[in-house]
Amino acid sequence: KLEKIIITNLDTMIKQFLLPTLLLFFLHHPTPVQSRLPTERPITILNESSRRISIHWIHPETNELVLQSTPDILNAASQTLNSYVGHTFQVTELPAKKTGVCAGENEECRVNYFTVNENDDQIVFVKQGLEVEHSDSKAVADKSAVQLLEECKSEANKKILAASPTSVDDASGSGANLGPEESEQILEELTTCVQKGIAKEIEKANEEITFQSEVRKGMAGLLENYTCADETLNSTEAKSTVIWDGRKVGIIVDRPASKIHTIENFLTEAECQAVEERAKPLLHDATVADGSGGSHLSESRKAKQAGIKVDWDKEQEGDLIARLSRRVYDYVNHVLPFEIKENGQEDLMSIQYFGRGPDDDKPDRYMPHCDGDCNGLDFKPGNRMATIVMYCEVPKVGGATNFRNSGVHIKPKKYAATFFSYIDPVSMKMDDGFTEHSGCPVIEGEKKIVTQWVRLGVDDENPWDSFNTLGVKYSDADEQ
Repeated sequence: KLEKIIITNLDTMIKQFLLPTLLLFFLHHPTPVQSRLPTERPITILNESSRRISIHWIHPETNELVLQSTPDILNAASQTLNSYVGHTFQVTELPAKKTGVCAGENEECRVNYFTVNENDDQIVFVKQGLEVEHSDSKAVADKSAVQLLEECKSEANKKILAASPTSVDDASGSGANLGPEESEQILEELTTCVQKGIAKEIEKANEEITFQSEVRKGMAGLLENYTCADETLNSTEAKSTVIWDGRKVGIIVDRPASKIHTIENFLTEAECQAVEERAKPLLHDATVADGSGGSHLSESRKAKQAGIKVDWDKEQEGDLIARLSRRVYDYVNHVLPFEIKENGQEDLMSIQYFGRGPDDDKPDRYMPHCDGDCNGLDFKPGNRMATIVMYCEVPKVGGATNFRNSGVHIKPKKYAATFFSYIDPVSMKMDDGFTEHSGCPVIEGEKKIVTQWVRLGVDDENPWDSFNTLGVKYSDADEQ
C-alpha cells in the first residue's frame, strides 16, 4: 500500500508541477530564429504518403487554389515554403504515372488540409492515406518534457520497487520499513534527475546561441553578397589542428551535424595528372539539380566537369586514381562511424573553372548550394552525407569556397583538400544549413578540383545512379 501511495503521489507531483514547468522551459529555449516579420513562418512539407502530391495555398478571400509545389512532391521528398500564420494549404494526391488513378475510395484522389500556426520550426508530415501530422516547436517541447520526466520517473520507480517487499510473505524484506526519510530521498533524487536534464538542455541551447552569435559577428566583414566580397581575404583560422596519416588537419567547424576540415598535402601531382588525363575527353558543361528529380544547365553554376570511374581491380597494382579514392574513404571513415565502402558510390568528379579577367560579367563560379539535404530533417538512405574537395590547380585570383552560414572562408591551396559532412551520426538528422557553400568566381587563372560526394546506404545493388536528384529511387518515383 505504501508503495502505491508513494507512486501515486509521484505521478501527481509530475503532472501538476514538474510537467508544466518543464514545458515552459523547453518552449522558452527554442533554436534561435533569424529576423523576420511577426507573422512570417517558414514551413517544410515532407511527403511520406507513398504517392505524389501537390500543395496549393488557399486564398482566404476568394478560395482560389494557388499552386506552391513545382509542380509535385514525390514520395520521400520535401519542400520548404515561406508562409504566414493563418495561411491554409490543400494537400492533393496525384494519380500514379503508370495507372493514371489515385489510391482513394473509388480511385478518387484524396485531399487534406493544414494551417500554419504561430509556433516555430513547423514541419508537416503527409503520411499514408494522406493523413497530415503537424509538428512544431510546441509539439517538440511537449515531447521533450514528457520524455525527460518519464526517464526520471522510471528511475524513481525502480528505487521504490527495489525498496519494497516482493510479496505479502516477504514482510521482512528491505522495503517493509520504507519510511519518510527513504521517500524523501527518492523524491530528492527525482528532482536532481530533472535538474540535470534541464542543465543539459540549457547547455545545448546556450551553445547554439553562442555559435550563431559568433557566425553573425564574423559575417558582417566577411561577405557582402552571396559569395566573395574580398578576394584577398585569408582562410578562416582553424580552431584546432590534428595529424592524420602524416597530414596536418585543420578543424574549422566541429558540430554534430556539420563538420568542416582542411587537410594539407592530401593528393599528389601524379594523382592530379592521372585524373586530368582521364577527364580530358569527357569534360562537359556542369549541371545542377532542377528541383523535380533531374538536372539542367544553370547560370548559378558555370564550370566544366567529367565523371571518372575508379578501376578498383587495379588498386593492388598501384593505380593512382584508385589510391586517391581509397584515401578519400579512409578519411571519411576516420571522421564518421559508418564504415563506408566504395561499392555503389558516385564517380570521382573532375571539375574545372577558368578565369577570363575582372571584366567578365559571367565568370565561372558556383552559387550557394548544399551537396545533400540541409533541412535538419531525417537522413534518407542512399543520399549524400559528406564531401571532399581536392585542389590540383588554384587560380591566381578568386576561387575560394564560402560557407556563409558558418562564417567560413577557405582559399584553395594546391594539393590540399576540404572535407565537410552534413549528418549527425547519432540522431541521423541532416545539417540545418551550416554546410551550405558557394564557389567564388574565378577571375584569373584556372581552378581544377577533384570532388567526391560520399553516400550512405548505397551498394552494388543500390548504386548512386539509382537515385534521382531529390534522393528518391527512380524505381519508386516511377510507381508514384
